[in-house]
Amino acid sequence: MELDQLLRLMTEKGASDLHLKPRRPPLLRVHGKLMPLELAPLKPEDIQEMVYAIITPVQKVQLEERMALDLGYGVSGLCRFRGNIYVQRGTLAAAFRRIPFDVPGYDQLGLPSVLDQFTNLNTGLILVTGPTGSGKSTTLATILRSVKARRPVHIITIEDPIEFLFSDDVATVSQREIGTDTPTFGDALRNAMRQDPDVIMVGEMRDAETVATVITAAETGHLVFSTLHTNSAAQTVDRILDHFPGNLQNQIRQQLSQVLQGVVSMKLVQKNDESGLTPVLEIMRGSPRVSSLIARGDTKELLEEIEGSVAYYGMQSLNQSLMALLVHDVISYREAMHQSPDPEDLSLKLRRMFPEIEERGDMSASDFSQILELMEIRKLYEEQEEKNRLRMGEKDEMISTLEDQVGDRDRQLTELRAASEDEAQQRDKMKAEYERLRSEAQEKIDKLSERIRQLNQKLLQAS
Repeated sequence: MELDQLLRLMTEKGASDLHLKPRRPPLLRVHGKLMPLELAPLKPEDIQEMVYAIITPVQKVQLEERMALDLGYGVSGLCRFRGNIYVQRGTLAAAFRRIPFDVPGYDQLGLPSVLDQFTNLNTGLILVTGPTGSGKSTTLATILRSVKARRPVHIITIEDPIEFLFSDDVATVSQREIGTDTPTFGDALRNAMRQDPDVIMVGEMRDAETVATVITAAETGHLVFSTLHTNSAAQTVDRILDHFPGNLQNQIRQQLSQVLQGVVSMKLVQKNDESGLTPVLEIMRGSPRVSSLIARGDTKELLEEIEGSVAYYGMQSLNQSLMALLVHDVISYREAMHQSPDPEDLSLKLRRMFPEIEERGDMSASDFSQILELMEIRKLYEEQEEKNRLRMGEKDEMISTLEDQVGDRDRQLTELRAASEDEAQQRDKMKAEYERLRSEAQEKIDKLSERIRQLNQKLLQAS
């Protein structure tokens, strides 16, 4: 069977990954579980023939020299695939991950809407972290899709290999692949600074040089996205610092505290109905308090700050995310405890807020107690709404006071206008009276002047 046929079969069955290994049938990962196809076991020469048919001579040399090769591969009208060909026990093996042509939206992936707020930033560093296969690349692609659909900017992606293909939209997108378009991440990042970028996406921060260049890019007015293989925000900060020698760590810490705008740590967990996987996320945002903790090196306090900043900043811990999924009957209690980084803390939170969940162990869609649990959540929201109503009441009082002041000023203006009209009427009356008096005085003057003239004539005649 040819590789394209296996990839088509993989897509039809909704598998996320295809594994090719000698002496085993092809394996598909469906809903997080590996399942063999009902085919004959593969021979080493079968795998070699499959993979050599899709790689270039240059890639063949790289595979022989490095014993492993990353590549992107597309099947027309089907999907793109991210592949890794590697040597195990002296023979070739391969793994391919399915990447759809269409980038999914937040709702399709079950991602919280707070992630969309990162697309409005102009500068800073956003990191998406998690283990292999946790959905980091897909989440980044979804965020970038929102950026390119809304903002007239230049986006540069640096990937190994290119996964999702982006066409130009409101934004223009340049995608560079390591080994094909540029030799290394470091070279691509340095060159990107001269390519007038607004947004830069770096597939993975693998070394100190890349980390330092990414931080510098974020410092110099760019919005930078990247990934790391870490499990929490605190671990992410520590991992970045670990790339540098001790004498440079304080400087990097200060830089990081200024540019880090968000860390999204994620993993995929099994749904309650076993229909697939759903993401669970820890979200940290670059609030003033978070920046201060990073600058001081108090990364152990980041978790407490994250859990206390749910309402205002939209942050959440992994346990809080698991609780939300559990209460909404998306995952089981057993799965939540299994996936929790701190099961005791999760159990304590559940006993405090939703004791029925622990007593029951799992939730049922027909269980009325879920409504009670949701009512408890509603109570928390109502308390927050009451605080908002009080704030709005204070603002309404201020508005009422201002309206009264405006009304007083309007009345004063009306009174002033009326007084002005009265003064104008008085002025007109005084002017009319003045004209009358002046006319009477002039008339008297004229009579006196005529009398004087007559007397003068008599005097002249008498003389």
